[in-house]
Amino acid sequence: MLQGHFVDTLLNPLYRDDSYLAYTIWSYFRGITAPTFFTISGLVVLYLMLKANEKGDDSVRVKKGITRGFMLIGIGYALRIPFLSWLQGSFDTYFLVIDVLQCIGLSLLLLIGLYFIARKNSYALSVILLTICCVIFVCEPLYRNLALPNVPLFFSNYVSKANGSIFTIIPWFGYVAFGGFLATIFFRSSQSKRFKQVTVATFWVLGIGLLLFSTDALHFIYYLTRIQLFEDAANYNYLFLRLGNVFLYFGFFYMLERFMKQSIVTKIGEKTLNIYIVHFIIIYGSFTGIGLKHFWYKSLEPWEAVFGAIIFMITVCLIVFHIGKTNAFIYNNLRRLLHLVIKPKKTGTEYDNASEDGD
Repeated sequence: MLQGHFVDTLLNPLYRDDSYLAYTIWSYFRGITAPTFFTISGLVVLYLMLKANEKGDDSVRVKKGITRGFMLIGIGYALRIPFLSWLQGSFDTYFLVIDVLQCIGLSLLLLIGLYFIARKNSYALSVILLTICCVIFVCEPLYRNLALPNVPLFFSNYVSKANGSIFTIIPWFGYVAFGGFLATIFFRSSQSKRFKQVTVATFWVLGIGLLLFSTDALHFIYYLTRIQLFEDAANYNYLFLRLGNVFLYFGFFYMLERFMKQSIVTKIGEKTLNIYIVHFIIIYGSFTGIGLKHFWYKSLEPWEAVFGAIIFMITVCLIVFHIGKTNAFIYNNLRRLLHLVIKPKKTGTEYDNASEDGD
């Protein structure tokens, strides 16, 4: 995410050409970041709620999930408010566009709602979540260019990119729903023998299968049904392909799980929300309007972008780990503002670590 936003924002457009192999590879892998992030969010949040429900009390998890959803939405809007421009009397509606935090926040609230509907039957919940994911992905051509001029901007931005929204609830909730589906599978099967080996192999097989055959499968369904929607989905089949990439990522990192538990990668993963906030402020100039984008927007040479991205990643992580100490400040103060959480007697460190920023 860090290097992706840095390079995408500051690299000179002259080098944004698929004839450059390095750019093609970078662009492809950058496209996997968001699907992985959304899928993990759904997996972590729902898995922990299911485990809490199994123990007889999921109220704490649910409260935390609801609070986290609204909090992410609030932070997402706050990061785009141009306070200095407002103080100067200049107002526009761009701060209402939807980015990743608002989309994940709303997705968590929807996922919690689905959990309430079917929490007594994890099999039914599995079917519901998998169906929602597939329907959202297959129906992408129907809402790809959706515009809702007669709907208030605050609401239309969640489903339409016509006004500049970057992440809309469709199709991205599809990945969260699929993550939730995986959570139900993990919940029912994690204690079985050879679970890890079977899961890693399944991830690899499904990932390769989606990458190689999902487009052909959609074409085949079209030939059988003559429903044009399947042909349209096949002709622009990026959602299922990216899901295949997510499977390969999951398989690779789950295979290396024992090496990752105490690694710096895991520690960084526990701070991704703080990292997102800090990097957004530095690159895009949240609140002040002055950031790296202000000085070097689409002007860097490739070598400058590469070394700049490395320095940027290190700097942001150092700020979050050693200077910012933003985590407690963000959660404690926003929880007070939301008035949604009654401080529990027991807190699950597993939840705090695993879902601190992934959701």
